[in-house]
Amino acid sequence: MTNTDYSKFGKRFSRESGITQLMADLGKANHSNNPNTVMLGGGNPAIIPAAHDKFVDELQKLIAGSGVDQMIGFYDGPQGSEEFISALVTMLNDHYDWALDEKNIAITNGSQSSFFSLFNLFAGEMSNGSHKKILLPIVPEYIGYADQGITDDMFVSIKPKIQMLDDKQFKYQINFEELIAVVKSSNIGAICISRPTNPTGNVITDDELNQLDSIAQEYGVPLIIDNAYGQPFPGAIYTQASLKWNANMILCMSLSKLGLPGLRTGIVIANHETIEAISRISGIMVLAPSSVGPSLLTRMIKDQELLRLCHEVIKPYYEEKATTAVSLFNTILADTDVYLHKLEGAFFMWLWFPNLSITSEQLYKDLKAEGVYIIPGHDFFIGLDEEWNHQHQCIRINYAKDEKTLTKGLEVICRNTNWIEW
Repeated sequence: MTNTDYSKFGKRFSRESGITQLMADLGKANHSNNPNTVMLGGGNPAIIPAAHDKFVDELQKLIAGSGVDQMIGFYDGPQGSEEFISALVTMLNDHYDWALDEKNIAITNGSQSSFFSLFNLFAGEMSNGSHKKILLPIVPEYIGYADQGITDDMFVSIKPKIQMLDDKQFKYQINFEELIAVVKSSNIGAICISRPTNPTGNVITDDELNQLDSIAQEYGVPLIIDNAYGQPFPGAIYTQASLKWNANMILCMSLSKLGLPGLRTGIVIANHETIEAISRISGIMVLAPSSVGPSLLTRMIKDQELLRLCHEVIKPYYEEKATTAVSLFNTILADTDVYLHKLEGAFFMWLWFPNLSITSEQLYKDLKAEGVYIIPGHDFFIGLDEEWNHQHQCIRINYAKDEKTLTKGLEVICRNTNWIEW
């Protein structure tokens, strides 16, 4: 069978995409026996020894006791583990003074699964024959969104304002005038933004978040917040930011960035109607979400041990990595025409080469040939209706590495860009 025999769905989801290229390179590099490979691509979190040991210890306790039976021997319901959901409700209500109940949370098999369901619930071909889109208020945005729609033309996005800062740094800001114009003129089904933003480490301010919330409510569309790197876990935010939720917001969380990506556990917090819809989709697509992540962390959430671990171990670890990354940038790339997006959260460096004479995709290929894996920037500019040179001038680096590896990678990047006449 050739792919000409596939359905429209088959052709759409078996084609090449930025996210599959990213994950393929990640898999090859992580399993490479080449000692000279420098893996600065992908979104794999660091294995933080103090956190890793806690999780392994908890797993061993489950295996030694009866908890392992629920973890591997029984289906949860399509909404996910009732005990885990109850623990999350208590934790979030206590921590943020929300008014959640058990019908406000659903568990999925990872954030990617969450967004596939959410995007196709609120956008695409609607039951009345109209076509709605997901609005991305700022690009670049998470590469994994790009191919989630079961119909074409799923996204529309807004070019950001670029605020230039000291020390060769910059920050993207939402262009609200353009955003409101798009909301008025386009058939928007939902607004979605990651906070902290993958790939840039940008954290939209509380004021920006409140403005987005007001616009979403005014135009009657949900506001989806991708909180995979945010509070309360893993808490990888290094600037002032408040976590917010209301019945018009859909907050998506994950266990991956705690250092548990293999568990594939996503968390969706939303109004009752949306949670019921997500649960029914899970029942059809996967019967029930995995029980492993919920079984592993329920006790730690109930005893507030997970929050302490994030506050005392995981956040400080990544914040120190961010400080090291900025220091290495200032040292190694000081004499090149390159700018760094301000590191406000997550664990990515977003480098902008405004006078790069080749595309970031060609730079990616050149670096890959030297054994250095980064992610070219063009695939992160999802939903733009016009070509923008900026999208071919940026790359993403994962700095959740040891200092020696990051140093070596940045030195190779410097060699491959410093020869260009600026």
